Amino acid sequence: MPLGRNGSTLVDELNRLANSGTYPARADYLDTAAAARKWAAKRNVLLGKVTDTVGVINYIGSITKRSDMLDIAGICNKIAGTTGLEPAAALRQVAS
Repeated sequence: MPLGRNGSTLVDELNRLANSGTYPARADYLDTAAAARKWAAKRNVLLGKVTDTVGVINYIGSITKRSDMLDIAGICNKIAGTTGLEPAAALRQVAS
């Protein structure tokens, strides 16, 4: 059962996850990188100097070596335990 809203975007889902599982008001939305960093902070993931969206989400998924990192679809599917979904669709399956 999806936790996110059908048709939501990647930025929607990252903001939902950063906001403890609920979508914030649009006026309070963060960009993808900032939302990913906030989600990482909520999960107590130490990022060091990593600030980019894909890098941060890989850290959330416990991949910290750059040469092992997955692309955005790959890491979102890994975190969600899914395969072949677009990033937003995969993250709809994730609880905060």
